[in-house]
Amino acid sequence: MTIHLSRSHFSSDPATATADPAYQAFLLLRTVFTVAPIAFGLDKFANLLTDWPQYLAPWVDRIVPGTAQQAMYAVGVVEILAGVAVAVAPRFGGWLVAAWLGVIIVNLLTIPGFYDVALRDVGLLVAAVALARLAVRYTPSGAGADS
Repeated sequence: MTIHLSRSHFSSDPATATADPAYQAFLLLRTVFTVAPIAFGLDKFANLLTDWPQYLAPWVDRIVPGTAQQAMYAVGVVEILAGVAVAVAPRFGGWLVAAWLGVIIVNLLTIPGFYDVALRDVGLLVAAVALARLAVRYTPSGAGADS
């Protein structure tokens, strides 16, 4: 994964660039939102961390074809793709992860007993938005853009 920096934001000294707290935050968020979705997505196929189908709201299970575990396979694929999107294009990937977290939050709010997990995911959603916004500054296609 190569990260390009606009010269308009930093001096030509790489040490100065990496010492910038905002750039450090961008790197941390990009790393976490690359690794975590891929790891959790892969675990949807193994159920090592938890029994993932329990996190699927009954109403969702009724409208998607197949079993809850099969739905988790689809969720896993989306999460893996979202992690790859963050690695390759964090301006887009950050928003993709934020949107996906929004879907997860709605799902969790409809399952009694999972409100704490939904609240945690709100924090993750905000962090994904922060990543997308920082990516405007720290990725080539967004260098100098204000969107």
